[in-house]
Amino acid sequence: MPTDLPPLRDVIARHNLGARHSLGQHFLFDSNLCRRIAQAGGNLTDCNVIEIGPGPGGLTRAILESGAKSVTAIEKDSRCIAALNELADHFPGRLNIIEGDALEIDETQLVPAPRRIIANLPYNVATPLLINWLKRADAFDGLTLMFQKEVADRLVAKPRTKAYGRLSIITQWMCDIRFGFNIDRRAFTPPPKVTSAVVLLTPHAPAPADATFAAMETVTAAAFGQRRKMLRSSLKSLGLDPAAADIPPTARAEELTVPQFCALARAWAEKTKDED
Repeated sequence: MPTDLPPLRDVIARHNLGARHSLGQHFLFDSNLCRRIAQAGGNLTDCNVIEIGPGPGGLTRAILESGAKSVTAIEKDSRCIAALNELADHFPGRLNIIEGDALEIDETQLVPAPRRIIANLPYNVATPLLINWLKRADAFDGLTLMFQKEVADRLVAKPRTKAYGRLSIITQWMCDIRFGFNIDRRAFTPPPKVTSAVVLLTPHAPAPADATFAAMETVTAAAFGQRRKMLRSSLKSLGLDPAAADIPPTARAEELTVPQFCALARAWAEKTKDED
């Protein structure tokens, strides 16, 4: 394990890497916290890890020092590449750096399985990135992700709670999800306005086959688009009768379980198939 790495603050100062609000950047300097994030999902020895938005490489260091077989870091900010290349020199053959937008990259094509994503996600693109990964969740062994706590709470929310919604349902349908731990806003530079939280996602194996992703997206969007209305009203735009899925038309979206939404998605798929 390299012992001569310079302090991360020195790296940032030397490369003039001030965090940019436009990129949702908040740098985490605490090496103990970075190590805790890296190790939260378990042993990395046999994993090819993909990291999104490494910035100056604080979490990247921790992942490499935790024994990951390889790390592929995707960074949109060209200013950070030189600092990451220096880090790659300390871990020969184990760190691959890709300059690009993670929203436009299929991570499953970058490294062979087993794959794990570990990331302090930029807040401004965290949810779109998650949805993209959920669509091919079975390609990953696991995902260790940091979000705003508000988003993390939505991911683990249960029916009949305020945080329960579309993201809760689709995430829990595709993965087992566990809340990890909170990270105080003061741990970051610059401090964000909110607390952050780490969540651990383990994709179901095999992937669910009880509904299509497109149907689940359509039904949950309609149901929660008017979440306070009864389903007979909120699903009217789809021409879908909840009774077709053995669900009372007077029920509301926030009351339904994930299996019940799967039933609605199947009913919607059948309906649209019959109309073709």
